[in-house]
Amino acid sequence: MTRWFGAGHSTLTDPAAAGAAAAEAAFEGREPVLAFVFCSVGYHVPEMLDEVRTRVGPETVIVGCTTSGQMTTGQAGGDGVAVVALGGEGFDVRTRIARSVTPRLREAGAEIAGCLDEVSSPHRVLLMMADGLTGNQHEMVRGAFSVVGAAAPLVGGCAGDDLTYVRTYQFYGGRDGVEILTDVAMGIALGSDAPLGVGMAHGWRKQGDAMVVTRSRDGRVFELDGEPALDVLLRRLGLDESALDDMAAFRDRIFLHPLGMSRRSGEDIRVIHGADPSDRSVLCLADVPQGALTWFMESDHDALLDGARESAAQALDGLDGHQALGLLAFDCAGRRTVLGDEGVQQEIGVIGKELGDVPYGGFYTNGEIARLRGSLGMHHFTLVTLALA
Repeated sequence: MTRWFGAGHSTLTDPAAAGAAAAEAAFEGREPVLAFVFCSVGYHVPEMLDEVRTRVGPETVIVGCTTSGQMTTGQAGGDGVAVVALGGEGFDVRTRIARSVTPRLREAGAEIAGCLDEVSSPHRVLLMMADGLTGNQHEMVRGAFSVVGAAAPLVGGCAGDDLTYVRTYQFYGGRDGVEILTDVAMGIALGSDAPLGVGMAHGWRKQGDAMVVTRSRDGRVFELDGEPALDVLLRRLGLDESALDDMAAFRDRIFLHPLGMSRRSGEDIRVIHGADPSDRSVLCLADVPQGALTWFMESDHDALLDGARESAAQALDGLDGHQALGLLAFDCAGRRTVLGDEGVQQEIGVIGKELGDVPYGGFYTNGEIARLRGSLGMHHFTLVTLALA
């Protein structure tokens, strides 16, 4: 069978009908090797997944998760179901799943990475998807890297729940049944006879002078340059203590000024999602190591769109001149929030223009995974793409 890549999306209000419509659009009567199901919370019901699995073959692997939005060729939005699939000759897929991962993220990352050893194709990637509320997600990526090393890139994203930060769900199974899970990590080793290309870009830039993280623990930053981190944040943004009276409005304001940490490949972004006035700390969605050099970051509409264009272009460049078959996208839910509905439509327009007639699909994440060129591997406010030839 000729290699193929397909994507379908439905916003029908009935989850089962939406799952059927998205699957039919993605499969077009073909039998996938691998099918991704991405949906907004409320659509994650057995009936929706049943409609997908009854349309696949006995060897098809089905994985997926709830999201903070989906995207497929030419469209994006917060509601509905997206199905992204690939099949035909030259693909090899193996999977592993780790359960109850929150207290053992590094061990879980190493556990799921073991599936890569079962794939011997000339081109390989380890796709990773996990619960988006597990805390120190970087530990999971470090665990996976301890097994994979430089043998293959790591790519993926963490499940969302429409930015409510209550509970995310993950899907795992095949034609005989799909489990709806939480607090799990999944490794999907994808082998291919043709090249695979990875892209990673964000469109943010440094704002102001550099700072040193002088005291931190995981995602909580206590001091910057020896001062309470919250005091530094307020001063840099021109805010006084009264800004903390309305914490919801304060979080909306600081959301637009993440921290960037210097890496050889650029800046890794860390979203600031809150602050603790009692100990004057600021709270980030991922690890901010003590001793790191950091900046507050800023962006604008055009720069974010340029980041989307750059990520897609990098992925295509990685195909070494081969024609692209399709593209998987793991886009930060924060980027979707900042861009707004109109900006999101412009973003997928930029991606579509870069790809031409190549189909694509993915979801808006609670954290993006891309480990290549020495980066840590866990990202935020970033668009990670995987192109397949």
